[in-house]
Amino acid sequence: MIDLRSDTVTRPTEAMLESMREATFGDDSRDGDATVQKLEALAAERTGKETGAFMPSGTMANLVAMLAHANRGGEVLLEDGSHTLNAELGGIAGVAGLFYRGIHGKRGAMDPDALREAIRPVTRYHMGTALVWMENTHNRSGGAVLPLAHMQAVYGLAREKGVPVHLDGARIFNAAISLGCAASEISQYSDSVCFCVSKGLSAPVGSVLCGGAAFIERARAYRRMVGGNMRQAGPLAAAGIVALETMVDRLVEDHQTAKRLAEGLTRTDASLCDPKDVETNLVRVDVRKSGRRAAQWSADLKSKGVLVAPADLYALRFVTHRHISAPDVDAAVGAFAELWKKS
Repeated sequence: MIDLRSDTVTRPTEAMLESMREATFGDDSRDGDATVQKLEALAAERTGKETGAFMPSGTMANLVAMLAHANRGGEVLLEDGSHTLNAELGGIAGVAGLFYRGIHGKRGAMDPDALREAIRPVTRYHMGTALVWMENTHNRSGGAVLPLAHMQAVYGLAREKGVPVHLDGARIFNAAISLGCAASEISQYSDSVCFCVSKGLSAPVGSVLCGGAAFIERARAYRRMVGGNMRQAGPLAAAGIVALETMVDRLVEDHQTAKRLAEGLTRTDASLCDPKDVETNLVRVDVRKSGRRAAQWSADLKSKGVLVAPADLYALRFVTHRHISAPDVDAAVGAFAELWKKS
């Protein structure tokens, strides 16, 4: 099967497996573990933050960031297509106890004027804006990259109002490759940032939440609250270290295969996608013209050996990664084209 559902399907490298065999086995929830601490320090250095905390998943890292930044009843302002609103099962309200307001955006970038109007102080009638949220790369916008100038404007506006900013940087290294900059140049426009080592970087498990020392100390308490403390986490952290040290630069290959995929699909029908919109390793494909829903397309493609996830009622999301080669892309395009002709 050609698995284009997500870059989370990547498998650990041999170097990762070897590092896991050699890792320490300290208790991360008690005295700490040396391998986990090394990963946290490396993550903080790469994102330009003071320190970090290793977590089982990006969804948990985002949830813990909300809990550590904001008091219950406050409001989170974020782009209305953001992952945390659409794919994290309402933890923002159900667990963190926060209100939220989606701000209209273009390719994941909130409208600055709308954001300025939405920020409110605490009054007797309202708990006020507790947190401003950005996502880079932006999942539902097909892996779109937020421009640094936009991030700077959002961060400046939030600081002007005394509101902290969190960056969901699950694929921040893809964004950095696309922008031609270091990840720290992106995360400088946030007070906290999280990223995954388990997506394109190919480690089997984990995300790291990074920020100031006082913030991370609070985050560790909330991590325990939501069940994120891990005991002998050294082997998982070891794979994450190898991921950061060896797998970042090769992400450009995933961007190239994604562009190849988009160009192939466009040759099938120009309505499907625009290759110019493909900035990283995600391709969002609009199948509305076929009159068939994305779920049906997913099932039909599976029957031809291609796995792809529905992203919306009439949209598919293709994600390239290190296990997807140029011939795989061409085979997937061929299978799609055959089904498109029949539709």
